[in-house]
Amino acid sequence: MALAGAVVPAAFAGGGTRRWFGGRGENRRAEAQAARDAAAEAFYELDTAQRGLRISIETIAAVDASPAGRRAVEGFAALGRRIDEVSHTYITAVDAHDLDRDDLDPSVAVRATGELNRAKDDLVRTQGELERFEQGLAPLLEKAETQLARLAPAVERAKAALLGASNALDAARASGLRADEPAARLAALGPELTRLNQGAGQHGVPETLQRADRVLREAEAVRSEAERLPQRAAETDKRLVSLRTRAQALSHRAGGVEPVLSELRRGFSAACWQDLQPVPEQAAEHVRQAEDRLKEATRAREEQRWADATALLGTVRALLNSADEAVSAARDRLDRLNAVARDPQAEIERTRFAVRDAQKLAMAGRNTPDPRHARPLDEAVARLERAVGGLEGRHPDYWHFLQETERVRAAAARVVEMIREDRSAGR
Repeated sequence: MALAGAVVPAAFAGGGTRRWFGGRGENRRAEAQAARDAAAEAFYELDTAQRGLRISIETIAAVDASPAGRRAVEGFAALGRRIDEVSHTYITAVDAHDLDRDDLDPSVAVRATGELNRAKDDLVRTQGELERFEQGLAPLLEKAETQLARLAPAVERAKAALLGASNALDAARASGLRADEPAARLAALGPELTRLNQGAGQHGVPETLQRADRVLREAEAVRSEAERLPQRAAETDKRLVSLRTRAQALSHRAGGVEPVLSELRRGFSAACWQDLQPVPEQAAEHVRQAEDRLKEATRAREEQRWADATALLGTVRALLNSADEAVSAARDRLDRLNAVARDPQAEIERTRFAVRDAQKLAMAGRNTPDPRHARPLDEAVARLERAVGGLEGRHPDYWHFLQETERVRAAAARVVEMIREDRSAGR
């Protein structure tokens, strides 16, 4: 109940001025009036405390929908019912006795004093309960006040971000760019702005804070995208020119693969070049596909479909990389085979050095090598000898020889890595 609305008759009246049944009767009357005044003071102090706490509870209720927040609201309601009870008792005691009557009976004064003192004690005790309850609310109230303090600035930042995004879109359009994608994203934020304007009273403080943060992030993303559009257009144009030039160059290079294959066929056994037979056709097909995707990317650029243009250019790049690798593989194969045919001993010594280096490391500080290291190195030595033996004959498979020496060096490198890991771990 609203305590301030209660009417307390003559709550602070000083009483009559006539002598009243002598000194003893006057004392009884004065005591009753003093009890009435003390009870009235306790009543108003409780009322003030309840009003102050109600503001805190309303703050918590507006922000905190957690179980703890709901318990706080329920606890305040229960205290309110207790306050109503003691307030009713106080008001009843005040209304029951007119302590300002000149003919007040001393026994009535004594009874009134007792009732008013008990009412005052109940009021004071209830105020103590209210104060303890309020102390327990401190963490919830602090959290709620913090969120409320964030609310207005968060909403203003979100609105400012929306304005910044709108201005960035206007600037992009002024430079001749349609900016359809960021414009659509900004338009989708319109309903969110409406809800922000409706305020926390309608949507709640937590939800409004979350909405403001979300709008801020999305609006800033739109602004950033709009501001970057001129640079993105320039980069797309540059990539289109670069990839178109590269496609033309690769088309020319792909035409030179067939002479390379002819030289491989004349100089080496079939095992050295059979896997390269599809290269001219594959390279030409990759270049053709890249040129088709380039045309699509150009249309996407003209229509300012930036995401599509970027994806298509990525596909073009991958196709041209594949074609480049295939064309380069043929020329690289011929160069390597010619080199090893002229001087196979250089490849042999390079590989033996790698194995010997690993063997020295395996024996460092040991009388016998660790079997985990020795076994793969012994296998590498045997593999190298077999590869060297394969060079004998009229048409040696130099490509197989090169592949084997690469595998031998890789095995030696793995042993070296294993030894270093063991030593770093103290094994």
